[in-house]
Amino acid sequence: MVVGYGTIYLRIPESGSLKSKRSVLNRILKRAQNEFNVSIAETGRLDNHQFAEVSFAVVGNDSRYINGKVDHLLSFIEDLQVADVLDTKTEIMVVSSFLESTDRAISEDDEF
Repeated sequence: MVVGYGTIYLRIPESGSLKSKRSVLNRILKRAQNEFNVSIAETGRLDNHQFAEVSFAVVGNDSRYINGKVDHLLSFIEDLQVADVLDTKTEIMVVSSFLESTDRAISEDDEF
């Protein structure tokens, strides 16, 4: 199992209120969810009307595919041009030992 996750720090210069910030963020979040099938949400700077912190996660079975999906997601958000991307922090994590221990615990004779 491969997990790609990260945080995107945004500036929304045209936002004059929390309501307008939420409108811009909802557009970003909904379009990213629809386009990339990722979990994405506002996770920080909730009370600041010009800055936002958005975190995301995506899971798959191929690290190259997940890495590409994360790169495309970041480019997609930048290309929307509704907010300035100030910084991004991402990580790709391969979780193989968890799956190996689970496979040993479940035999083919077990019913689900």
